[in-house]
Amino acid sequence: MINQLVEKIKKTQAPIVVGLDPMINYVPKHILDKAVGEQGETLEAAGEAIWEYNKGIVDAVYDLIPAVKPQIAMYEQFGIPGLVAFKKTVDYCKEKGLVVIGDVKRGDIGSTSTAYANGHLGGVQIGNKKCYGFDEDFVTVNPYLGTDGIKPFVDVCKEEKKGIFVLVKTSNPSSGEFQDQKIGDKPLYEIVGEHVAKWGEDCMGDSYSYVGAVVGATYPEMGKVLRKIMPKSYILVPGYGAQGGTAKDLKPYFNEDGLGAIVNSSRGIICAYKQEKYSEFGEENYADASRQAVIDMKEDIASIF
Repeated sequence: MINQLVEKIKKTQAPIVVGLDPMINYVPKHILDKAVGEQGETLEAAGEAIWEYNKGIVDAVYDLIPAVKPQIAMYEQFGIPGLVAFKKTVDYCKEKGLVVIGDVKRGDIGSTSTAYANGHLGGVQIGNKKCYGFDEDFVTVNPYLGTDGIKPFVDVCKEEKKGIFVLVKTSNPSSGEFQDQKIGDKPLYEIVGEHVAKWGEDCMGDSYSYVGAVVGATYPEMGKVLRKIMPKSYILVPGYGAQGGTAKDLKPYFNEDGLGAIVNSSRGIICAYKQEKYSEFGEENYADASRQAVIDMKEDIASIF
């Protein structure tokens, strides 16, 4: 799957992943009103509304981008109907030829970690048939529990030819409370980066490992160091746009050939219609605003090469 991601990035010339992170107040009124009219003020209505909202955005941008990244918490808040919407979104994006990165940030050990890996990347054997649960192409993983928490995911990745992105240096302001702490003469994030490189050594695609890393756009100097530590790991870069990361900040995350990183934008794209810059599209044409936001982001990133 890492080979497919790289090829799709080359084909679209857009190292962009759209974060499908819907909140109920992001959903245009006409979509929410229709769902509530049919199913009442229920979780089922909320699930249907966010699914329709997602579908509109995907239909508008799928030809421009290589990948999407649905954040599962935004669906879990609506209970089982929300998870149904998550699964429908994953399946629809794959039908459209998009790589799906499940932003699930799982982190546990042993059989629990294996169960998470099977639920999101692999499958479970039921009688003579192997059945797949959410079936994303990649997921995000928290490394805090060490190799015990990562190995089950790596094992499933090898079997299924899928991938993970390990949290190394996250974009949030308080990330340094733990991630920047020194162990000997190195900050923790560098040590995690070294482990990411090691975990990925024996599960390589053509040019990059199945084991990637999450490194926030808000810390470009750290990104420069980590790019060198993890030369064969693809870097998923959150923090661009709404969180303050700029195109200039992104340069250190890429290799000289313009590959090696994929940049996430969530609110900046899926809520583009709420921005003054795209207000001319109006709420009814929210998806067209999202498409224009992707085009603008693509041009912005291209400007750094």
